[in-house]
Amino acid sequence: MTPFANILLTVLICVVALGQFVQVITRYVLEIPVMGLEESLLFPTLWLYVLGAVNASRENTHIRANVLEIFLTTDRHNQIQAAVGEVISLIIGVWLTYWACDYAKYSMRVWRESPTLYLPTFWVDVSLVLGMTLMMLFTAGHLITHLRTIFAKDRFDD
Repeated sequence: MTPFANILLTVLICVVALGQFVQVITRYVLEIPVMGLEESLLFPTLWLYVLGAVNASRENTHIRANVLEIFLTTDRHNQIQAAVGEVISLIIGVWLTYWACDYAKYSMRVWRESPTLYLPTFWVDVSLVLGMTLMMLFTAGHLITHLRTIFAKDRFDD
């Protein structure tokens, strides 16, 4: 999955950058704005954003403010704190995934369209469902790793 994800993220960022480049050249240099270009860039931009978050979740590189690590003295305490953080993330994430599913069902039912090009926005809304589902799977995997480390025998020197 990693090579495919890296290629997909690279392609998406190139599409968005190229679209923005075309927008700047046509609007400010040629003074001929391209109608609907910003709207069409919404799709790859949101997929890039969501898949970037999934990638950060997979690599466990999300930005964290672990202030408690300053006060925790042992590796075991740090692992427990990380496991508690993963549980809280999992609870909130599952709740948000449920909301994203409801929103995607609503979007499919009413078949929302973009204002200028009339593109179906369902394809953007489903990215959130897919992204949240993948992030919750990776979060559960990280939680299992923390729990295995916590309960491993002879792992910690307390």
